[in-house]
Amino acid sequence: MTVTELDFRPNAPPGPLALANAALFLDLDGTLAPIAALPQDVAPDPRRTAILENLMGRLEGRLAVVSGRTLADIDRILEGRVPAVAAVHGLVLRGADGAVTQTEPHPALPQAVAALRLFAADHPGMLVEDKLLSATLHYRGDPEHGQAARAEAERVAALTGLAVQPGDMVMELRTPGPTKGDSVEAFLALAPFNGATPIFLGDDLTDEDGFAAARRLGGFGVLVGPARPTAAQLRLDDVAAALAWLEAAR
Repeated sequence: MTVTELDFRPNAPPGPLALANAALFLDLDGTLAPIAALPQDVAPDPRRTAILENLMGRLEGRLAVVSGRTLADIDRILEGRVPAVAAVHGLVLRGADGAVTQTEPHPALPQAVAALRLFAADHPGMLVEDKLLSATLHYRGDPEHGQAARAEAERVAALTGLAVQPGDMVMELRTPGPTKGDSVEAFLALAPFNGATPIFLGDDLTDEDGFAAARRLGGFGVLVGPARPTAAQLRLDDVAAALAWLEAAR
């Protein structure tokens, strides 16, 4: 059975990936690359780059990376091999033709960054990342205070009007705007994606919009990581399993 036959069992591993008429939408951290202690610790990887290059050719460009990272950071990690990218959870969209569109940053973002940095100063294991369109509080280095980090992010969001985007050991305050699911829909309206069957791979709560959009638009989602409630219909155990599945595509 191939995944295009759509015979799904919750949390079941997918069959071989059939590329005919498929469009791949891939998260980065936790899907194509293992989660690192610090965002900057994720580096280019020759095997991952080779897999993406191979898929890009065989799919005739119907591959996009859909990530919470900035566009520059995605290009750094993937060595610029993927033209079509949705960055900052969909707030920045670069089409296969290289054209970039982005949402205007919320005016309260500097205020949010300052507030989160003030909070993180009292928690040395935490890190604040300013993505210009969003502000992210990473608490992987201080998980004992995760509840306090979540409460602070929600407090700042209520004061500023920014949207709260929970993730794996992160709380992100983002400019309200397009989601990962909206990005899937936007890509499918453009060449070379239009008319293809969307397949979305992701690991985090931030990927649920992508799973739901793929399913709504005639495709499916694949959760990477431990089983949990999800809109994805299939599951792979970890990054290694995801790379092996992509590498074996036919």
